[in-house]
Order: sequence, then C-alpha cells, then structure tokens
Amino acid sequence: MRDIRNVLICGIGAVGSIYADKIQNYDAESLRVLVDKDRYERYIKNPTVFNGRELNFNYVLPDTTDFKADLIIIATKFDGLNDVIKNIKNFIQNDTVILSLLNGVTSEKIIAEVYGRDKLLYSYFIGHSAIRNGRNISHDDVNTIVYGSENSDDFENVRRVKEYFDKAGINYKIPEDIIHSLWLKFMLNVAANQTTAILRLTFGEMLANDKCMDFAINIMKEVQTVADAEGVRNTDIMIEETVENLHKMIPDGKTSMLQDVEAGRKTEVNMFAGTVIELGIKHGIETPYNKIIKELIEIIHRQQDLSKLDYLLNVS
Repeated sequence: MRDIRNVLICGIGAVGSIYADKIQNYDAESLRVLVDKDRYERYIKNPTVFNGRELNFNYVLPDTTDFKADLIIIATKFDGLNDVIKNIKNFIQNDTVILSLLNGVTSEKIIAEVYGRDKLLYSYFIGHSAIRNGRNISHDDVNTIVYGSENSDDFENVRRVKEYFDKAGINYKIPEDIIHSLWLKFMLNVAANQTTAILRLTFGEMLANDKCMDFAINIMKEVQTVADAEGVRNTDIMIEETVENLHKMIPDGKTSMLQDVEAGRKTEVNMFAGTVIELGIKHGIETPYNKIIKELIEIIHRQQDLSKLDYLLNVS
C-alpha cells in the first residue's frame, strides 16, 4: 500500500477546522476540503476564521473526478453523515482509509455498509472544546485523534495513518482496546454533553453540583449496561474512567452540545440518548434516564423552532 499523501476533509466546523488547518500548514497541495455548492459559495465569500486567521482551502465539489484520497477525515455533525457518504464516492480508491471523528458509536458501521469494513478505522476526537461563534472558531490546540482497530488485518492502515500523523504534526493515540475507548468517549458525551446542554452548566459547575453528578452517573450506568450487552470489554471500570476524564476538562469549558443550544442549533441527541434507547430496546434493557434526557432536549428543539417562527412572523 502507498504512503498517505492526499487527504480529503469533510466538515470544517469546530473539529474539522483544527485538522484542516494543521494539514494545510504541512502540505497544502495535497489537501482538499469537500463542500456542497451552497457551502462553497458561502466559504468563498466569508471564509471560516480560525484563531483570528481566515482559512482558505482548495475546495472540491462532490462531482469532482480529478482527485483521489489516500485518507478521508469525516468531521461533520451526525445529521450530515448520509450526505457525506454519498458525496465522497468519487474520491475513494482501493486503499483509501476513512476516519470518522463523529461523536457516537455508530458512524463507522454506517459508513462500512457502503464502502466496506476494510477502509474504516475506529476513531474519535478528544481535547478541549473549540468555541464556535458564527464563522469564527477559536481553539487552544489541545487535541488528539484516538484511532485504531480491533482487527489485526487493519495493522497496515493503522501504520500508514500513524506515519502520516507523525509527518503532519497531528497528535494521536492508538489504544490497546479501541472499542472500549470509543465507548468511553460515548459515555462521557451521553452523560455530560446532554446534561450540561439542558442545565446550561460548564464542566466545573457540573462537577461541583453533587445532585447533577448523581444524575449523570445514573445516565452512565445505562450506557455501561448497554455497552456490556454489545460485547464491550471492561465495562466495570468505565464510570470511574469517565468521571476521571471529566475532571481533566477546563472548568469554564462548555460542551459542544451546550454551545449548540446556546446558538440555537439542533443538537446530536439522536446520536447520544437516541442510540442508548435503541440499543436498550435491542437488548431488553430499560433506559429511563436517557428517555427523560431525550424528551427534555426535544422540548428545547421545539422552543427553538417556535422562537424562529415568532421572529419570522414579527419581521414580515
């Protein structure tokens, strides 16, 4: 297999912009950013501003045929995944590697159903949350891509990505058990992102509130039970690990879901609580806390819609 050189990034929001910027600084000629026509026109007129600098990339549209990717990094929101799966078709070749940095534990399976499991490595992003305000994104450069595979047949692709990340200066971690690690990140997101989005709390405020933490741990217990039913190893230590990871967050930091709520954007509740509920049904496991969480966030979504409607009626 060839060394990785050509990279396609899908999504330049709070996470994608971090790696698009790093790769552009390393080898701009070999980087492309996939966009649809509407985003292309918008980004050309009003580029994303990352840490005070405008980001101007080599954009490609889905119908482009003169660029093939050795590595595809997907960093969209979950609700954009189906479009991305359709739009990357022209850029895939036999030895293309795909990393999906989406939150959750389902995106790799969804992508593999179209392009094959051999092209996928499990992966996720950890680090301090980027702050997104309109087209302005700021980040303190604390970030790591955690990736790997439970399949020894994928060793060569793991190596290829490692060598590219070393050259491009991208922080990474290859855990011994990537599935356990992936579910650990999922547990943190399900318990912290959703709780803080509803209660409008920072990480520090969440940790300082014992009633909030009791509630969050009950959410974690549901994830733990579902993970065990899904065959994840060492689920007995997941809650302790998740609480420990929460204490590593910046106290004044806000989860991405809280930022979405504050900005009036739809959240990824279906990927978090929705997934836990679906897997609970699959395995006959009750998930009452996640059902409550999902209902409350959907109330927030409805209020967003009503507020937008009220604004439009007043403007007209």
